[in-house]
Amino acid sequence: MGPDNVSAGEGFPAGRGNVSAGRGGFSVGREARAEPPRSESEVAREICLRQLAVRPRTRAELTKVLLRKEISEEVIAEVLDRYDEVGIIDDAAFARAWVSSRHHGRGLARRALANELRQRGVDAETAGEALEVVDDEAEAEAARALVDRKLRSTRGTPDAIFRRLVAMLARKGYPAGIAIRAVKDALAARDAEAAEFADAIDADALADGVDDLQA
Repeated sequence: MGPDNVSAGEGFPAGRGNVSAGRGGFSVGREARAEPPRSESEVAREICLRQLAVRPRTRAELTKVLLRKEISEEVIAEVLDRYDEVGIIDDAAFARAWVSSRHHGRGLARRALANELRQRGVDAETAGEALEVVDDEAEAEAARALVDRKLRSTRGTPDAIFRRLVAMLARKGYPAGIAIRAVKDALAARDAEAAEFADAIDADALADGVDDLQA
């Protein structure tokens, strides 16, 4: 009998899974290659590691993802407690790194940073400790640096520039007093027209007025 007359499976031992004849030869069926089902803990760990590969995460962020994936609360606590123990997740370290990166990289002030940490589930005490490195002096320096950089490409009347730059600092979380003084000082050093406008600004009175509106 020639090779063309051999039927599929002939000459092959039984009990080896599903064997089929294909164009490229014989292949083992899916059933023989199926992996054993994973435990819920294994699935949870895999989800966490995928999330952490993108960027560091807080415990609250990972909890939210795992709940969305329908992982039980018991397994979530078990997996994340273990990650806490070995330092894979550390909310205090996360908060310190976040504050340093966002303050120096984006020029965000304490108020904006505190809001971002709260949105990521960092508790108030942990956030407060991380924010201690950004004091009033650091905020004033960062505000002035932002204004100087923005002022180089800003056109318009001194009044329009003043309002635009103060609003920019407010969006980054700067208190009214720091924002107004930073822009006033920058305008005073720009040119004669801007200096004259800046000289007429009562920074303390303006800041108090803004604070009253926000109270």
